[in-house]
Amino acid sequence: MSERTMTRQVLLFICLLCVSIANGQVSYSIPEEMPKGSLVGNIAQDLGLDVQRLKSGKARIYTGDSAEYIELNKERGILLTKGRIDREGLCGQTTPCAIHFQIILENPMELYTIIVEVLDINDNPPSFEKADIHFKISESAIPGVKFTLEPALDLDVGVNGLKSYSLMPTDHFILKFQSQSGGGQNVEMVLQKPLDREKEEHMSLVLTAVDGGDPQMSGDIQIHITVLDANDNAPVFTQPVYKAVVKENAPKGSVVATVSASDSDEGSNSKIDYSITNTQDNVRYVFDINEDNGEVVVIGEVDFEKANHYEIRVQASDRGGLTDSCKIIVDVLDINDNSPSISIMSKTKVIAEDSKPGTVVTMINIQDPDSGENGKVQCFLNEDIPFTLKTTTNNFISLVANSDLDRERDSAYNISVTCADEGEPSLSSSVTLSLQISDVNDNAPVFERSSYEASVLENNTPGVSIFTIKAVDADWNQNARVSYILEDSAVNGVPVSSFVSVSADSGVIHALSSLDYEQIKDFQFRVKAQDGGSPPLSSNVSVKIMIQDQNDNAPQILYPVQTGGSLVAEIVPRSADVGYLVTKVVAVDVDSGQNAWLSYKLQKATDRALFEVGLQNGEIRTVRQVTDKDAVKQKLTVVVEDNGQPSRSATVNINVAVADSFPEVLSEFTDFTHDKEYNDNLTFYLVLALAVVSFLFIVSIIVILSVKCYRWRRERMFYKSGANLPVIPYYPPLYADVGETGTLQHVYNYEVCKTSDSRKSDLKYARPSSESIISLDCSGTQTLPHVQNKKMASNTCHKT
Repeated sequence: MSERTMTRQVLLFICLLCVSIANGQVSYSIPEEMPKGSLVGNIAQDLGLDVQRLKSGKARIYTGDSAEYIELNKERGILLTKGRIDREGLCGQTTPCAIHFQIILENPMELYTIIVEVLDINDNPPSFEKADIHFKISESAIPGVKFTLEPALDLDVGVNGLKSYSLMPTDHFILKFQSQSGGGQNVEMVLQKPLDREKEEHMSLVLTAVDGGDPQMSGDIQIHITVLDANDNAPVFTQPVYKAVVKENAPKGSVVATVSASDSDEGSNSKIDYSITNTQDNVRYVFDINEDNGEVVVIGEVDFEKANHYEIRVQASDRGGLTDSCKIIVDVLDINDNSPSISIMSKTKVIAEDSKPGTVVTMINIQDPDSGENGKVQCFLNEDIPFTLKTTTNNFISLVANSDLDRERDSAYNISVTCADEGEPSLSSSVTLSLQISDVNDNAPVFERSSYEASVLENNTPGVSIFTIKAVDADWNQNARVSYILEDSAVNGVPVSSFVSVSADSGVIHALSSLDYEQIKDFQFRVKAQDGGSPPLSSNVSVKIMIQDQNDNAPQILYPVQTGGSLVAEIVPRSADVGYLVTKVVAVDVDSGQNAWLSYKLQKATDRALFEVGLQNGEIRTVRQVTDKDAVKQKLTVVVEDNGQPSRSATVNINVAVADSFPEVLSEFTDFTHDKEYNDNLTFYLVLALAVVSFLFIVSIIVILSVKCYRWRRERMFYKSGANLPVIPYYPPLYADVGETGTLQHVYNYEVCKTSDSRKSDLKYARPSSESIISLDCSGTQTLPHVQNKKMASNTCHKT
């Protein structure tokens, strides 16, 4: 192509380039035959988009099954040609010629329709299929006879298309044009001056076709005429236009129509040959005519989607060279032979479960090249899924969420999209889309129980596992990872974290210290289960720990009270009957349950036949009548035992005085006191003696003799001084026994204690008792000073 032509094309491009935007659609116009990489338009600017949006949205061109003629430069936001575009090869004679495609963006998903109209330039001259035409014309042909010429073909359209014809020379023939109902013109050569074979047997004419482009282009064909002898009548068709219908995909050999022409001549001049004269389309590749009988049959593929209408031009020629022409208009009937075509333009493989209804998941393009009802397509989804199909633009549908998603209910969907046309029978196509639902932290951990109770034995080992709590989270992965946290609280003012701990991972509850049932029977606290989501969700549960008692406490004697410095005795009169209540042993056990069930047993007794102990109540009673033969001083040992396993026990010694008079009781228990003191001193001296013997074995005999002599002299001095000490009586209030059997009336108790130092002598009285108790004490408390016998060296106690 010349430089001048290129310059004109560029100017034409500048003049014709126009942009229109409406409802998400952009249109451009460009001339054909532009070099590769030529600018089509600034799509980013025209769509009002930022170049960065084209990049982040992964903008791309979708053309379906068509070839791509335009490419997108995302760096600059412009559309460029991918190569030279030949309008004639793209659209043929169809006008306007446009390229339709879509630009798709993601995140969010957007769709824009782009139309690029390809404008024709005058790049194709008119041409004829044949290099020359031959006619045999009888010299008897009269003026006005018409001869159909082969029309020229100009691939350009509009002003660049075929404009006119010229015939040279014009001595015998002129051109006549006849418009066709389907468009175009029939070119006929009309005889205007009779022929004379004798003058000119052969004639040569030139038919020139000229287009309307700038610069103007032309093409020509040679017409060779042979003048024959007279053939007066030309063939004549029975009708100028025939109409026929053929079904799509009709088998080869099917008869479409039959044309008929007649010639009034006789002999060879009446013999008619039929032929198809179409040159500008593919009629001769689809149909053929029997040259003898004019029967038109199918020889190729009849496809409604390629052509739904044919116009067949038929010429009848006799042997004398005379012709006539007619036209057969063939309409193709569509049959439902194409299933809908489903094209996935863009799809999302993963969608979050918190996506809002209306979120676009996939964009689909549906095409059915059939027509009418056969081309109407309805699409539907498989049932019971939270998605629906939404029509966006013509032939485009979107798969959108129409309700809330829940990954815990369905973590993935296999979505079957089925599209069916309305033909008979209906044809359908389907495609399956796999969609994963990603998790969001929308479920808090849930404990297996609304509350927990557990028990642990007291005196447990610190660190021992008590039990395990468990919570589950319906979410997935990190959102379902549960951690356990002990909430702050206090038990009797002490933080609960001092008693127990909770394993953050396993939920195992450990005892941190040894628990004591006697201090804490049970305690409660709360444990929080928290997931690993962001933000985290949590729930809590109440946990009650009950401490089980162990038999770890022996019974405690509350009564009688055991004292180390004084003697306590229960008085039983000799007149006491059987069942006389002597005293009652009162004991408690701080354990609980059967560990605190106490039983009382008489372990030792001076006279077992005289006393018994109540097994359950600890009451000491006489089992027979007291006699004069019974000893005054009775010592009982009572064992208090619990019912634990193993059992624990405590013992108590009880002194019982069997007497009717207080002096008798006092004398007996004074001897007992001296015996006790003697035993204590003997133990001390034995230990001292053993120590002295180990170091002073040689002088041990001398030391022992000296000690004995010293004691002998001391005793004599003690008894001599005691004979001259006056006794000062003290009369306490009446002593009464509130027991059930008898009383001791007018009993007076007093003590006189003498020492070698009269300043320490005293008189001590015993308090009256309502429980028949006598307390004897020589400890030196509550002294009454005396002025007599200040230099006494011995001490003694007198009882009355």
